[in-house]
Amino acid sequence: MATDLPTTQRRIVLRRRPEGLLAHDDVEEVEAPVPPLEDGEALLANEVLGIDASVRSWLSPAKGYLPPVEPGEGVRCSTVGRVVASRCPAYAVGDVVTTLGAWEEFTVIRDDLFSTWLSGPDPTYDTTAFLALCGSTGCTAYIGMLEVADVQEGETVVVSAAAGATGSVAAQLAKLRGARVIGITGSDEKCRWLLEELGLDGAINHRTEDVSARLKEMGARADVFFDNVGGPVLDAVLSRLALRARVVLCGAIATYNDTGKAPGPSNYLNLIQQRATMTGFLSLDDIPRFPEIGARLRAWEQEGRLRYHAEVFEGLGSSVDALNAMFTGANTGKIVIRLG
Repeated sequence: MATDLPTTQRRIVLRRRPEGLLAHDDVEEVEAPVPPLEDGEALLANEVLGIDASVRSWLSPAKGYLPPVEPGEGVRCSTVGRVVASRCPAYAVGDVVTTLGAWEEFTVIRDDLFSTWLSGPDPTYDTTAFLALCGSTGCTAYIGMLEVADVQEGETVVVSAAAGATGSVAAQLAKLRGARVIGITGSDEKCRWLLEELGLDGAINHRTEDVSARLKEMGARADVFFDNVGGPVLDAVLSRLALRARVVLCGAIATYNDTGKAPGPSNYLNLIQQRATMTGFLSLDDIPRFPEIGARLRAWEQEGRLRYHAEVFEGLGSSVDALNAMFTGANTGKIVIRLG
């Protein structure tokens, strides 16, 4: 058990539920006590906080696969850090661990589903790279593209939010399987990144181009559509499905800031015409497999077969801007907040 530990910490709590983008006065930075450890607990000093679309969805009142964050509670997110005190046999001081924590400097962890040991004491361990590629982001892409979609060599794959954290990994995994991959994103700069850096076969700027028309110009019908966006983009690609296509629903970032119910796609009848399937999935169901999948992704990255990009924000004070960057399209790849 380490000594001379801090007794207080900075954390950001929800003040009120946001409408649209998160406003700075929707949350509040507070000084909170670092709780004493009970048997079976360890204290994680967070180094990097992960920003995902799910962070915004948890601030809405609707119940999902996890309960919503309530006013007064810390804003939930994935974190990676190092153990600074332990009363848990699973973790020693100095171990690198990832958990489902919050916008906070320290998180109490247990040996449970949401906390995973990554490494023993290692000052060179790249916690940012883990969140960007080997954590829930990469594992979600792996499960969705290689297992749910079961993409095959020679198929045409369309990925929305393809320059985002999950989409960029999913698109590369489809390329590794020998598929033709077209990415949909929100700027010409990101289109160039998809083509020149990730080696995709086509890219569409959904803000300036008609998605359905561009797919038709490319002679593309999607055997697989890996959708992170929902809304009009989903509807557009539904109009260009191949026979027996698989639509994999990973997220719906276009709707997370809306207060009403998400509209249903008007082109859904094409699923019948093309004898296609539409499947939603949550990688949460496969958390015990994350270490195995993450190791595979890291090996491919080290072999030069996968690439990642991290958009780094500095300090807890950047949390609101970091989350909003995901919805304004300001980021490429994974958004992380670096503490310390």
